[in-house]
Amino acid sequence: MQNLSVTDLAAWLADSSRPAPVLLDVREPWELQTAKMANIVAIPMRDIPARSEELDDEAPIVCICHHGARSAQVGMFLESRGFTHVYNLYGGIDAWSRQVDPGVPVY
Repeated sequence: MQNLSVTDLAAWLADSSRPAPVLLDVREPWELQTAKMANIVAIPMRDIPARSEELDDEAPIVCICHHGARSAQVGMFLESRGFTHVYNLYGGIDAWSRQVDPGVPVY
């Protein structure tokens, strides 16, 4: 698993020549109501073991949480299940809000 900065993710999302990654947000529902990025797949961390088969193991997946700790754990879990293109959004939604999209509330 690789760490991915929020600025690198923003550049990736803006680059139409690259396939868009799956933005896997592993935060709790109340967190998503507070702040979220567009076009996410929301699966709370606790549900990942039971729902990981819903994800394409060939697609690039960027795991997202509040600051990057839970998403790193989910990324390691997915890799243990055979996923090969897994990224952890370093700094999480907090860094996204502060550095890329101030329209996403900080909490």
